[in-house]
Amino acid sequence: MKILEHDENIVAVIKDLGEDSEHDLPELIKNELGGEVYCLHRLDKNVGGVILFARNKKYAAIMSKAIQDNLFIKEYVTMVHGILDEKEGILEDLLFKDSRKNKVFVVNRERKGVKKAKLAYDVIREEENKSLVHVRLYTGRSHQIRVQFAHLKHPLIGDHKYGSRDEVKEPMLYSCKISFPYNKETKIVENYPEWY
Repeated sequence: MKILEHDENIVAVIKDLGEDSEHDLPELIKNELGGEVYCLHRLDKNVGGVILFARNKKYAAIMSKAIQDNLFIKEYVTMVHGILDEKEGILEDLLFKDSRKNKVFVVNRERKGVKKAKLAYDVIREEENKSLVHVRLYTGRSHQIRVQFAHLKHPLIGDHKYGSRDEVKEPMLYSCKISFPYNKETKIVENYPEWY
């Protein structure tokens, strides 16, 4: 874990692969900075990148409201298999999570447990039958980016759960940028992986 910035209200860190965003990171932050730590959002264990925590109840509530009001913007970079026909676009799907298998599926009709998922993407570069893609989330569904690109027949490189058959051990997915309202301004925290 690397601390990018912090003050009395918030702390932004880089989550390493394998760390649990709801348990490991709050403990690491408490050991480093002291005080309370409140989880605002999460990243899967096998996903790294920028993640934000509140350091008091007041800011946990303020940030939770910003998330509900869609003012908390999360962006990612990912490397996917293949060359996408559309170099930019919006993906909107219905997702269903099978908790027993810890796997998410795109379904074609609404029913109990189905949630709408939306993201925007644009291709940054293409090389050797793979594409580096920038993603902006509008909804934060479990495994959302992984499932939606697999459904497009462009699974994330290293994402063996959703169709990748390569040698890379973990999905090439990285939380690169978070924008949120803070002290009457828009605050941006960003960091990019070495493969960007």
